[in-house]
Amino acid sequence: MKCLVVIAHPLPDSLCRSLAGFAVSRLEAAGHEVTVEDLYGAGFQAALTEAERRSYYAAAFDASALAGEAARLTEAEALVLVFPTWWYGFPAVLKGWFDRVWSPGIAFDHAANFGPIKPRLKLARVLAVTTLGSPWWIDTLVLWQPVRRILRIAILGACARGVRFNMLSLHSAEKPTRERVSRFEGRIAAVLDRWRQADEWPPLRL
Repeated sequence: MKCLVVIAHPLPDSLCRSLAGFAVSRLEAAGHEVTVEDLYGAGFQAALTEAERRSYYAAAFDASALAGEAARLTEAEALVLVFPTWWYGFPAVLKGWFDRVWSPGIAFDHAANFGPIKPRLKLARVLAVTTLGSPWWIDTLVLWQPVRRILRIAILGACARGVRFNMLSLHSAEKPTRERVSRFEGRIAAVLDRWRQADEWPPLRL
């Protein structure tokens, strides 16, 4: 299975990068074909360009600057996102990746008269792994998990309908113990170990 792992953290020694490395190793050990998209390492530019925005509703979206990113996304059967949650949202570089790469002709098609968009991605499994400095109760009880809702409903619900989605959040992650990190890695492993070939999965509506 073709798996795309997207990392969005600027520090090479961050916990997010360590967790991403763990996920990559687990996937490769299971025999999956893994491609890593390191947004900061690749110098990905988050801002939608003028040409991209002007062509957003044109006959064809100008994806000339996104050929590699678009190909990796459209070829993926499974996706792992690893990122910190900052101010209860995505890091700017990851938000920019959604803005620019999850675009018309790549992740979806426009419908007539600006109706509901039509999904294009063949993703069958998505795992989001994130770290937060805040305790779990603020993210869950006060803010109702905004990142999870945006991913599940707004982004995947529009571009990859039927996908099976999991999100794992490590709260109070500024100074985690090795024991907590190990337990969290175990949760990641439990999700990834359930992944099988995409054609074995029954469709599941979000």
